[in-house]
Amino acid sequence: MIQLIPPAPRAVTERPHPAKIQLFPRGRGLFAERANRIGTEAAFGLGARVAEVEALGERVIRCNIGQPDYPLPAHIAEALKRAIDGGHTTYCDPQGIPELRGAIARTLGERHGLDIDPGRVVVYPGHRPSIGFAHLAYVEAGQEVVYPSPGYPLYESFIPYFGSTPVPAVLREEDGFGLTREVLEPLLGDRTALIFLNFPSNPTGGVATRAQLREVAELILERTGPHTRVYSDESYEAITFDGHEHVSIASIPGMESRTIIASGCSKTFSWTGGRVGWAVYPTAREAQMHRRLAINHFASISPYNQWAAVEALTSPLSAPAVAEMVRGFKRRRDLVVAGLNAIDEIRCHTPRGGFYVFPNVGEALDTLGAVEAHARLPEEVRRDSSPATLFQLFLLHEYRVATMDRRSFSVLGSEGQHHLRISTATSDEDLAESVRRIGAAAADTAGFQRFVGSGAKLTL
Repeated sequence: MIQLIPPAPRAVTERPHPAKIQLFPRGRGLFAERANRIGTEAAFGLGARVAEVEALGERVIRCNIGQPDYPLPAHIAEALKRAIDGGHTTYCDPQGIPELRGAIARTLGERHGLDIDPGRVVVYPGHRPSIGFAHLAYVEAGQEVVYPSPGYPLYESFIPYFGSTPVPAVLREEDGFGLTREVLEPLLGDRTALIFLNFPSNPTGGVATRAQLREVAELILERTGPHTRVYSDESYEAITFDGHEHVSIASIPGMESRTIIASGCSKTFSWTGGRVGWAVYPTAREAQMHRRLAINHFASISPYNQWAAVEALTSPLSAPAVAEMVRGFKRRRDLVVAGLNAIDEIRCHTPRGGFYVFPNVGEALDTLGAVEAHARLPEEVRRDSSPATLFQLFLLHEYRVATMDRRSFSVLGSEGQHHLRISTATSDEDLAESVRRIGAAAADTAGFQRFVGSGAKLTL
């Protein structure tokens, strides 16, 4: 298990301490030393714990899943089948078929008021490879990577692997988990190589306004050099509520030449298994570098899925299908937020987008004695857990509700932040029942203490 150590407080020009890594025993073993340094995404590890509980014969309500539970729209599924029947089952251009790159360029260009050359687009098996490739292509060892905490875990997990320095932008609940000037300004400087942004946000559901992004852009342009890149993760771009609209920082004057726009089909079209993602790079030269990385890692992705993605982006049937899904997620959001806020020990802000809620369970942890219980754990267990992790595992094992803890969304900056991520990608009935169970668990002090003392594994 890796352990990231945050840089000490510093002035912008002061050289920070590099990330320190807890390695497996020294000496040449089976794995290369760098392989021991890479992190992971806890959501996949939790699946095995859920399976253990379900093997006891009781169904778990899965509020941990980061994928829409709506079906792939029928017109996209039909396009996929036509592409297979048409023989689009071979290797293809590692950068992506021209038809899809053209559709991406036109769609994003129209949406954000940009003139995008398809030569700047690279298609990936999902958007994860473009995260790792951004670290690989733009960051030298020792340079700094700024990323949101809480935030999507892969931003942080690659940092020790490449030997760069983590600089978490710790988002605050009182700011609605927005990225403010006060938080970001002291983190930027000459050694900043890569900045991750994610709106709408996983896990908080935050959606940045144009005014907020303009302020962020001004800081980036003032305090970093022209080779600093901003990775704008826009995977949840289509899922916004209450009149809020997604704005890309690339649309702010001066930022298109600095920004990588990353998205894909997984969330917008409820098609996580299709593994069609993309990135729009500032220049065609950069896209060619990433094309080379693609060739070395996976050659190309299936052309039949790419042809279905062309249908998804260009068909007039797509917009109403997406709108129906968004209406469903809004209804579920309202149900869960109201239910959680009716629990005395829990408070929950209202997310503007995505399909997660991110309640503060700090008072519940106080009631249960979770902070004290965590402090009593052996150091080797404590460092890979948190009070919220204990509550998360208590919910899973004793109340049959699967959630994700705050620590799963960036380790650095998570200290003292007591939150859970609850996915609304399940039925209204299951969500209502999960809220009822969470409320019961939050008041079950005796049950929690028994669980912590039961010998159960208290890490993910």
